[in-house]
Amino acid sequence: MARIDKENYYLDIAETVLERSTCLRRCYGAIIVKNDEIVSTGYNGAPRGRRNCGDLGYCTREAMNIPSGERYELCRSVHAEANAIISAARSQSIGATLYLAGRDAKTGELLSDATSCSMCRRLIINAGIDRVVIRRTKEDYSVVHVEDWIREDDSLPSSVK
Repeated sequence: MARIDKENYYLDIAETVLERSTCLRRCYGAIIVKNDEIVSTGYNGAPRGRRNCGDLGYCTREAMNIPSGERYELCRSVHAEANAIISAARSQSIGATLYLAGRDAKTGELLSDATSCSMCRRLIINAGIDRVVIRRTKEDYSVVHVEDWIREDDSLPSSVK
């Protein structure tokens, strides 16, 4: 039996973490790893003590026909990356890798287009995380060097870049 590589090992763990997600659209799991040790985990769900979409039986953004990737301020959830960062000390995040996996909540299919939203990218940058490894398929993944997100500032209008 072939031994699984480290990137997929950690992505499998992130995929297990997403099983705690309470989102009715997309389920995400994230883990932060530094020096080959898991620092923290996070999944997308309502803030502690608040009712989540599963409890309510509906997604506000879906009820309003808001496309995926838009109007996050209407979402009840804290994103997986944000929850993982909240649970880690900054000293543990500096130079670390964040592993991210996502699934469609309805079909259970892996999200081959998973990525961090612009707000989570800002949190990742400020946490000092070096790399983000994103699951694409059960074996394939992409690696983002956070330095690229800093250089390719998506918060600036294209005319200023």
